Amino acid sequence: MTDSARFTLISHILCPYVQRAVITLKELAVPYKRIDIDLTNKPDWFLALSPLGKVPVLVIDDGTVLFESEVICEYINEVNRGKLLAEDPLEKAEQKSWIEFASTSLNLIDQLYQAADKATFLQIQQQLEHLGQTLEDNLVRAEYFSNNKFSLVDAAFAPAFRELPLFEKLSGQHFFQHLPKLVLWAQYVLDRNSVIEAVSKDYQQQLMAFLAKQESYLGQLARAQVASKSSG
Repeated sequence: MTDSARFTLISHILCPYVQRAVITLKELAVPYKRIDIDLTNKPDWFLALSPLGKVPVLVIDDGTVLFESEVICEYINEVNRGKLLAEDPLEKAEQKSWIEFASTSLNLIDQLYQAADKATFLQIQQQLEHLGQTLEDNLVRAEYFSNNKFSLVDAAFAPAFRELPLFEKLSGQHFFQHLPKLVLWAQYVLDRNSVIEAVSKDYQQQLMAFLAKQESYLGQLARAQVASKSSG
């Protein structure tokens, strides 16, 4: 990242949608400047920039502001002549459909954060398992979503794959165990350098600390684990 970069990414350290944009920038080796903000105390300058008050926001050197991660990623890919989306219009449309599917998955994961009790958590988990089965039915046995070439579809799902292992550790529930193609794909994505580097090295600790502050089922489990480690 450099101060002279033509792209400035307004971010939050834990936002999964920000991760999509960072992965895209890193895949294409695009210089950028990153500014992390506190979403619980949003600066006035940020609210003036972001029509929805959400991250990520991409500020381009001429002052143009883009928001929504899918739009940002597609723009970065196109303006840098990347190959992260297909050139064929129909194949590209299919990829963008699955990116939207990934957003639905992330929405369910957000609901897991907020689930008040175990029963609600398990109910949402079943909805995720249903989406997982749909993915399994549409995956080929390859490194990435449809072949061996990393795309914006993989970038879109990467944040979900990153968060679920911590949920498994806390809850004792396992996601997608019976879906071998999905499990293999997730591991390939998580092993990608751009995905690894999209978050800080202490991301899991930061996520645990965030969970421990939540008044939810996962929050209770996180606090219990933190207390156990402290007493140990």
